[in-house]
Amino acid sequence: MIAAPWNIILTVAFVFTGLVCLIDLTPRLRRTRRNGKPFDGEILIDINHILMSAAMIWMSWSMESALALWVQVGVFAMLTIVLVPLLVRARAATARVDVAGHLVLNAAMIWMLAAMPLLMADMPMDMGDGSEMGMDGQMPMGDAAPMMMATPIWVDVVNVAFIVLSAATMLWWLSRLIRSGHHRLHAACHAVMAAGMGVMLVLMNG
Repeated sequence: MIAAPWNIILTVAFVFTGLVCLIDLTPRLRRTRRNGKPFDGEILIDINHILMSAAMIWMSWSMESALALWVQVGVFAMLTIVLVPLLVRARAATARVDVAGHLVLNAAMIWMLAAMPLLMADMPMDMGDGSEMGMDGQMPMGDAAPMMMATPIWVDVVNVAFIVLSAATMLWWLSRLIRSGHHRLHAACHAVMAAGMGVMLVLMNG
């Protein structure tokens, strides 16, 4: 769960990314069905980002159970495996960087889901009566509680690495947005997705 106003800002951002990919996906699916061809890379990328947008909106407003977190890890791990061949088949350098950017965001998503309990260990939750509860559902007990619930240093380091990679991906898509004469809406969508990912990682580790 992300505190206001960031939950609202992120929801708007991810509704945008989800809608852009959904609008692009619908005619692609119709053409694919009409031609009897298998899903192409763009369809897989659209599906990937629609699911990612929905998952990010859900995380912005609710606490995830351990089961829900690991189900999502499995889903995005499978999507990542499906996207890897696109990187191998890409001929142009620009296309390879595009696919690499999608894979970076998938890796960041998997990291966020898997490491969420550790990332948010330092964040107390208001119980409504003035008391606070830790992410593990236990009330703090004495002076040892902050140490027991502290985020490990290695988690902070890995998280910063993914924040940097998300920022680099955002800058790549912004450059594509500026340089490209077409597909600008899609470039903007991917830039917003990368920015949203970085912001989520920062907020969860705050």
